[in-house]
Amino acid sequence: MAIGIVDLEQLVRSIPGTDCARTEDGRVIALPSTTEQVAAVMRSINDLGMTVEIAGAGTKRGWANPVRTDIVLNTRRLAGVVEHSWQDLTATVGAGTPWAVMQNELAQHSQFVALDPLWPQQARVGGIVAVNDSGALRSSYGSLRDLIIGMTIVLADGTIAKTGGKVVKNVAGYDLHKLMTGAFGTLGIITEVTFRLHPLPAHTRMWSAASRDPDVLAFLMMKVRESRMNVRAMQLRASMQACALDIELASLPEVVAPQIERLNVLARGCGGSCTVQEDLATDLFGARSHIFGHDVVVKLSVMPTAITAMVRDVLQLGGTAVVQSSGIMTIGFRESTAINALPYLQEYVERARGLMTVLQARERPHPEWAMLPPRMGTADLMRRVKQQFDPKATLNPGRLMGGI
Repeated sequence: MAIGIVDLEQLVRSIPGTDCARTEDGRVIALPSTTEQVAAVMRSINDLGMTVEIAGAGTKRGWANPVRTDIVLNTRRLAGVVEHSWQDLTATVGAGTPWAVMQNELAQHSQFVALDPLWPQQARVGGIVAVNDSGALRSSYGSLRDLIIGMTIVLADGTIAKTGGKVVKNVAGYDLHKLMTGAFGTLGIITEVTFRLHPLPAHTRMWSAASRDPDVLAFLMMKVRESRMNVRAMQLRASMQACALDIELASLPEVVAPQIERLNVLARGCGGSCTVQEDLATDLFGARSHIFGHDVVVKLSVMPTAITAMVRDVLQLGGTAVVQSSGIMTIGFRESTAINALPYLQEYVERARGLMTVLQARERPHPEWAMLPPRMGTADLMRRVKQQFDPKATLNPGRLMGGI
């Protein structure tokens, strides 16, 4: 570390408009408020051969390896809706903007970014993009990569790069924003994001079916997925105590009403094991956040056809799950249960050619919890990309697997 050689606080404060603070362990926090200030900080740090941790609200900081760097660059002052072209259904937003604040401002024109990440009141735009978070809306509107049409990035050497555009039909240039999405801040610092917007639905209704048999609900989920109903969001909640399938419909009232009845017919067709409820609170879709009350939290991605078998196995292993119809699962375990469950899930996912990530482990991970080795060539490709964008390993060094 070079902290004893260079007065980093003085260096940061010498950049006009850039504020400074300290972490609990004494590291300097740079607080720029513009892309140009971020670039100035990075030019200085990169020239000195130091390392930088990119930080936002920290809601998902534990989703990857911890890093120890010379300085922290916090994006919270890069906040606000920079431009809202409501006629074109696009908006450019600062990376430090809390997700809920952005949505509230866009809602003034009955528009929103069609994504439901975890902890939207605290989580900030840049962090959500960096970890590629998404929820139950993904099956209707697509992933976060589908919703981003442009981005402003500061590279490790202070170069400012703009990718994409501000209108949906602009296809010029490389899709660098897709590469930055999910990179955990290891390739560049996101300062602004331009989103494709969708109209807020004028009318929605909630419907839920409960059963002690997860197979029945998983089958019902597949039936609904294959239908042409106006499903806005759908999730399966599964635990040893009870299971439920939650569905939100969005359309005109005269369209939604018969579709609710169709859902009732489908549920009755599953036998007497389903109990139907209507017009529930939409906060049921916050169930995914409750999974993080468990000791160990795992994210799995499998083919939708494998959902039924996977849910059954998770329950037998003592887990609790929230499942999206696309096959993305968030699973919680007690620590004592996870010791046996995770190796089994690793083997299953490897056979199914799915993906698995341990998002949270309250205690030091058990040796048997080692993550699946990356598929052939993946780690090497990631290292080559890292070398191209950040040859000195300045940004979030070691955040990803293999020390990337």
